Amino acid sequence: MYQNRKDLSLMIEQDTIKLLRECDAGVKMGISSIDDVLQYVGGDELKKKLTDCKAEHDKLDREIQQLLDKYKDDGKEPAAIAKGMSWMKTNVKLAMNDSDETIADLMTDGCNMGVKSLNKYLNKYKAADEVSKDITKRLINLEEKLAIDIRKFL
Repeated sequence: MYQNRKDLSLMIEQDTIKLLRECDAGVKMGISSIDDVLQYVGGDELKKKLTDCKAEHDKLDREIQQLLDKYKDDGKEPAAIAKGMSWMKTNVKLAMNDSDETIADLMTDGCNMGVKSLNKYLNKYKAADEVSKDITKRLINLEEKLAIDIRKFL
C-alpha cells in the first residue's frame, strides 16, 4: 500500500513538472512572438490587445516560475528550431507586408499552435496536479481569447 502511494505521488510530481515545463516554453514563446511583432503594429487597438495579452503571459510566467522553483526545476525554453522558424516566418511575412492584417494572421497561427500543443500536453500528463492543469487551461484560454479578439484585423 505504502509503495503504491509513493509511486502515485512520484507520478503526480513528474507529470506536474513536465506539464509546467511545457507551459513555461509556451508562455515564453507567446511573449517572444508578441515582442517580435509589436514594433510593426500600426493601430492602437491591436497594439493594446497584444500588450494586454503579453502582460497576462508575463503574469502566468511568474506563477509558472514560482511552481518550478518549488520543484527545483529550471523549466524549459521553447525549442530553438520552433523559435527560429517562427522568427523567420514573422520577418519574411512582415518584410513583404507589415500591415496589421499580416500581424493578426501570424499571431492567430501562433495562438492556434499554442492551443493545440498545450491541449496535447494536458491530455498527455493526466496525473499532473490541479494547480498546473489550471495554469495550462488559463494559458490555453488566453491564447484562444487573443485569436478571437484579433479576428477583426484579419
